[in-house]
Amino acid sequence: MSRDDWELWSYVVTVVGLPFAIGIFIWEQRKERAAEHEEVYQRLSDEYAEFLKLVLQNSDLHLTAARVYPELTEEQQERKLVLLEILVSLFERAYLLVYEQAMDSQQLRLWKSWEDYMREWCRREDFRALLIQLLVGEDPEFADYIRRLAQEEGQGQLPGQ
Repeated sequence: MSRDDWELWSYVVTVVGLPFAIGIFIWEQRKERAAEHEEVYQRLSDEYAEFLKLVLQNSDLHLTAARVYPELTEEQQERKLVLLEILVSLFERAYLLVYEQAMDSQQLRLWKSWEDYMREWCRREDFRALLIQLLVGEDPEFADYIRRLAQEEGQGQLPGQ
């Protein structure tokens, strides 16, 4: 090969190969980021499943019941508060790790499942009644977000406001 051939091939590599390599790199980075989002989502889902096991172990608190049981003992009310604090902490972690203002369709799909969980709990009158207390010290943006969900799910009725 002559010097001119080497020069021609260097131009071909520069014009075709370099952009191709950059494209592959960007594609791999996006794929890796998506895998990381999936892993975070899976870990959070596992934690939510563990929380639900706690709810089952404390079935006397009626956290899965459609109606509120006000006749809980003081000890039951304390356990209920602790479980709801765990739940709000998990929701906050999900918000901080998954939620973004601008999400692609995959991220939005993952977030919507967490929003569904939050809405389900915000439909509970007893959860909404404790929400102000549960949000003390939590991330302000998360607190605003879940308060808005609680207002929507409680038809605008959020105790303490």
